[in-house]
Amino acid sequence: MKHVLFVVYPSRTDARDLAESTMATLEQMGYRSQLHLVGGDAAPDFEATTLIVSLGGDGTYLHAARLAHTRGAVVLGVNLGRVGFLLTVAPTNLISNITSVLDGTAAIEERVVVEVAADGYPVYSAVNEIVLERDQPGHMVRVTASVNGDQLLTYSADGVMVATPTGSTGYSFSSGGPVLATDLKALVLTPVAPHFTINRSIVVSADSTIELEVLDRSGVVVADGNRLFTLSPGESIRVSRSPESVKVAIPPSYGFGERLRKSLREGHE
Repeated sequence: MKHVLFVVYPSRTDARDLAESTMATLEQMGYRSQLHLVGGDAAPDFEATTLIVSLGGDGTYLHAARLAHTRGAVVLGVNLGRVGFLLTVAPTNLISNITSVLDGTAAIEERVVVEVAADGYPVYSAVNEIVLERDQPGHMVRVTASVNGDQLLTYSADGVMVATPTGSTGYSFSSGGPVLATDLKALVLTPVAPHFTINRSIVVSADSTIELEVLDRSGVVVADGNRLFTLSPGESIRVSRSPESVKVAIPPSYGFGERLRKSLREGHE
């Protein structure tokens, strides 16, 4: 592995400056690198052997992780944000963590990615979660959830989501869902602000297929915060595990417990 792709948002001048200075250092060390600006016209050119480095917050990381997932590349998250539970590397340790991945000494964790399918639409992937949420402000959406063809519950809520273990600390957590270890092979079904229905999450095997059917009002399908399409009453989506995992580089000195302490408690003090 000799190639590094840095992913930044154009508005983050601090991230861009850090990327350019790190690229100069890596070039002196004999590594190739390039910069990808999120939202740019040109798609980045990279292979499975490329290390993708996210510089920014969780939003930047999710974009970088989805890129990595398309080619089977490894992603490394650098925290330039405030909370950043998804991100494992501090800017001060950037070069050493990059080189540990490039020379094969870093731990690589394979995490579950989900796909959403619906009749008439392409299949989309998400690293964090898929949400079927209300389309009309001030009105709830009614959603029936089934797992492997077995009907579970009908929710009246702002929405219903299916989260990965990686996404369990994001929207699902803020909606009352459990925190899952990122290496678990599981999916979390969590209602958002349910009305007079069960408000607990349901954890199922990652090999399950979860179907969400919208009933009397239309609903919007959202993947990792990106609006995809609208479902009319009677239509449904199927959420299942992607055949390919996303490969995440994990520094040896930064474990799950430390991320919990820093991001979920200290990050809000």
